[in-house]
Parts: sequence; structure tokens; C-alpha cells
Amino acid sequence: MKRFLHARAALFAALSVLLAGTLPGQARTLVYCSEGNPESLDPGRVTTTTAMNVTWQMFNNLVEFVPGTTDLRPALAESWQISDGGRTYDFTLRADVRFHANARFVPSRPLNADDVLFSFRRQWQPDHPYHRLGGTFAYFRDLGLPGLIEGIERLDERRVRFRLKEPDATFLPNLAQAFGGILSAEYAEQLAARGAQEELARAPVGTGPFRFVDYRPDLAVQYRRFPEYWRETAAAGSGSVEGLVFSITPNAAVRLTKLKAGECHLMAFPGTADLEAVRTDPNLALLSAEELNVAYLALNTTRPPMTDLRVRRAVSLAIDRRAIVESVYGPAGTIARNPLPPGSWAFHGGLPQPGFDGEAARRLMAEAGFPDGFETDLWFLPVSRPYNPDGRRVADMIRADLARIGIRVRLTTRGWNEYRAALYGGEPTMMLYGWTSDNGDPDNFMNVLLGCRPAAPGGANLARWCDPRYDAAVQEARRTDDRDTRTRLYREAQTLFHEASPWVPLAHTVVHMAARRGVAGFRMDPLGRHLFEGVTLKE
Repeated sequence: MKRFLHARAALFAALSVLLAGTLPGQARTLVYCSEGNPESLDPGRVTTTTAMNVTWQMFNNLVEFVPGTTDLRPALAESWQISDGGRTYDFTLRADVRFHANARFVPSRPLNADDVLFSFRRQWQPDHPYHRLGGTFAYFRDLGLPGLIEGIERLDERRVRFRLKEPDATFLPNLAQAFGGILSAEYAEQLAARGAQEELARAPVGTGPFRFVDYRPDLAVQYRRFPEYWRETAAAGSGSVEGLVFSITPNAAVRLTKLKAGECHLMAFPGTADLEAVRTDPNLALLSAEELNVAYLALNTTRPPMTDLRVRRAVSLAIDRRAIVESVYGPAGTIARNPLPPGSWAFHGGLPQPGFDGEAARRLMAEAGFPDGFETDLWFLPVSRPYNPDGRRVADMIRADLARIGIRVRLTTRGWNEYRAALYGGEPTMMLYGWTSDNGDPDNFMNVLLGCRPAAPGGANLARWCDPRYDAAVQEARRTDDRDTRTRLYREAQTLFHEASPWVPLAHTVVHMAARRGVAGFRMDPLGRHLFEGVTLKE
């Protein structure tokens, strides 16, 4: 089996080198060694940065974040107006924005209001013909948008109105997230007429800088430059990229080997032990940036014995976070004490540092009725992620720590998409996971990961923890745009989180990527986005 996988990888690597066009005048393909398979090609159904980065290449939003920042700017909407006390948003669309074409579809018109209505109504309305096709719109739901939106209206060909039931400070930055990608209503109509609605996700059509060509799980996603892109940033010529390939390579060491060999131009997340080798290689460049992220061990508070606060606190006290950060993350990691990273404006720096006290943990276990411990499961990440470079090693260290207080751990994992499905389905008792902010707002951590709404099955609150006091503070923070008020509420919520211990926060990280010296124009991003618009390859 290993020989077959190596042979297939070598075959595709050879193809990538041929596509890269090293001779003058040849079309150039940039090959990016990514870390895993996307769970979907539909921007409305993706929930991981892995899949979001696949869709970012193909789709645009009404508004977007300036690359490398959390600042908003116009995108498909050239302007917008907010009225009615923050409850009404009117967007004016750009003129003459073209959609991609493929073998079965050639658009007859540019982007208009119908495309915006289709892209959001399919997520918002349960009776929409595309609502239940291909899974749920988990991100849209976890943000509370089904209950927040009161109406989505077409004002004219180029104007769309969103009406909210109440003001929400997160609404505009939330529209800049991946789920807000605008699809072609005309394409959806033609697919429905042929009974081929599933092609909407299998052969996606957007307005982005690259159009979709092919996806083969465990192998690659392939794109071509879209010459009619509304914001063309690199005219065809010297250094321009005509093709883009995401070469799916879960193992960080293999990614680095391929990068050194010239089989890819850019790679995700080199291993901590390899950073110095990348830094000193004259052919490579080491890129780094602080991301708004957190790695954590979630404890399923609906599954005994994690229903008992004393057990959860014992687990937290038993884990040596400092040793994990020093051993696995090195200088790229810092110990986490909160769900919010220190770079967030609402971070509560006044909470105590995480404790490490085996004796106190054993006393709590005895008080909870487990003087001899118990058996349980611990799920670990099967792929390297920006917030956790080595899930198995972290799991091994946690298992050894918990064994000292009598907790006997069975380590479990699955393929990346199956792993996520199990976690979102509530299957594990303890699970390693993490999060990179999608919009820079504290709500993206405090509500999406720990609010009561996403605690339902399928939601991103993997601990299934619901505290009405916590949820009330987080929801109130969304209803005002006053920064001081929001900060106070989020810090109150962090205190409640600290007391309830639904997670063991582990680490925040500086994220690294590596590139060959010929790559120009790529920027690291605090939201974990890998954007290839405008990236060029030098001779």
C-alpha cells in the first residue's frame, strides 16, 4: 500500500514539475503543498481553514478582508449603507463582474442581485431547493444567522438589502467569511433543470481569480487563472501564474521534501524541528506570522464522567501544558489560558495562568468518586494544523500526564474529514482540535466555539457546553458596537469559561510556511487564509 501511495505521489509530482513551466514562454503553474483534503468545494459548507483556502481561490464575497489584515474593504459590493439603527444593510454590486465557465455552463450575464439572493437564501431558507443538498450549512447556522436575518430583498439589478431582526456588530465582518462566497444563480438553475444539482459543489463556479478544473481526493485540486477576473492583478507575461495546484500532502516532512526537490513552490506548516533547516537553505524562504488561533483539548460535557466539573478540573490540572508547548511547538508556541488568543482586543489577561498540580488533580478525582481513575477515549488530529503541528505527539504527552492520576486513555483518530465528522457529531469524550479566527472578532471564538446554539449536534461547540450566563453575555456583546461594552462582556464570559473548564486550552502559535525563492507576492494572513491572487513565479 505504501509503495502504491509513494508511486502515485511521485507521478503527480512529476506532472506538477512539467506543468510548472520552467522554460521561458511556457505557461506557469504554481504548486502549493497543502495539508489535507477539503471537506467540500462549496463555500457555504466549509468549516475548516483547509477547505476555506480551497474555496478562496474561486469565490469572492460582497465584502472582504484586506490581505494580511482584519480590515474590511469592498469586494463584489462596491459600496454599502447601514440604516435603521444597524438593522438594514443595502449593498450596491459592481458592474460587469463575470462568472467562470466550464464544460457544461457558459454564463449569459454578469453578476447581479439574483446571485446574491441565491447564495444566501439557500443557506437561510429551509424550503429552498438547494438547502438540504449535500449536507448542512453549519457555519451559517452556528453564527446564528438563520434567526438574525429577517429578510433578503432584491432592490434592483445591482442592489440587495439585508434586514436584521436586531443590530449585530458581527454581521458585516461575518459576510467576509468563506460561507459568504457568491455563486451563480444561473448555473444553479441550469443544473436543477438537468437534475444535476450536486454539480454545484462538484464543479463549482464563482467569480474569483482562479476557476476550478479538477479535484481528486488525497491527490490534488487544480485551477486555471480566470482571464476575465474583475480585479485582474497580473497580466499574462513574465512571472504570471496560469495554473494553480493544491498538492494534498498531509505529512509535513514529505511536504518539505517536495519543496526542496522543486515539486512544489510553497508548503504549509513545516515541522518545528525543520524550521532552522528551512531558514538556512539558500533556495528557500521561511515565512511566519502571528495568527489569531488556539489549540485545545475539548471535554464532552454531556458524556460521563466529563459531566462532573471536578473531573474536568482534574484533567486540566494534570496536563503539563508548558512541557507540551516546549516539546511540540518550540519558540512558535505560547501557553493558552483562554479561548481567545492574546492578540484579540477582548483577551482577559487578568485570569490566572493554567495550573499544573498532580496532587490537587488526584484529590478532585477522589472527590468525584474516581480514586482509582477510569478509562476513556482521546481523539488526536491526523494532520498537521497551524495550531497543532503534531497531534499524535501532543496526545501521547497528555496520555502520559493523565495516567499519573489514574485516567487510562485510548488514543483514537481517523482520516481528516472522518475525524471532523466524529467530533461535530459528538462521538468522542476528549478530543484535540483548534481554531483560527475567520474574521478577527472575539465572537468568532466565544460564540461559534462555546455558545449554546453551536452546542447542538453538528455545531462547532465540541464540548457541548451550554451555560446560560455565558451565552447571555456573548449574545449581548453582539448587539452593540461599543468596544468598551463588548470587552467587558467578553471578559465576563472568559471568567465563566475558566470556572467551568469545558476545554483545556493548550497553545497559541506563530504560524510558519515555506516557499522557494522564486515565489513573489504571497503574504501570510492573521486569519489563516492562503491567497494566491497576484502571486508570481520568477525565473
